[in-house]
Amino acid sequence: MSKRIKMIWDFKGPNASQIAAHHVIHLNEFAQTEGLENTLCDVEKLTGMHHIAYMVVDEEHVNDLRERLKPNRGQLYNSNK
Repeated sequence: MSKRIKMIWDFKGPNASQIAAHHVIHLNEFAQTEGLENTLCDVEKLTGMHHIAYMVVDEEHVNDLRERLKPNRGQLYNSNK
């Protein structure tokens, strides 16, 4: 089984929650349009003023998607949290 990578987009400020949620809509649309399988897109609240949108993908897709989607950062995804 290949490694899974969590690509992360940071949103900060009073509207961070709404902006991150809206970004996830576009990430899901992108994954569907591109035929990406085994993806997971969601939002996490880090603080009241800092939310993230993320997309978890198989490692084999990371280089291409990083260039095209420009996430702020990424990390190894652990589904056992």
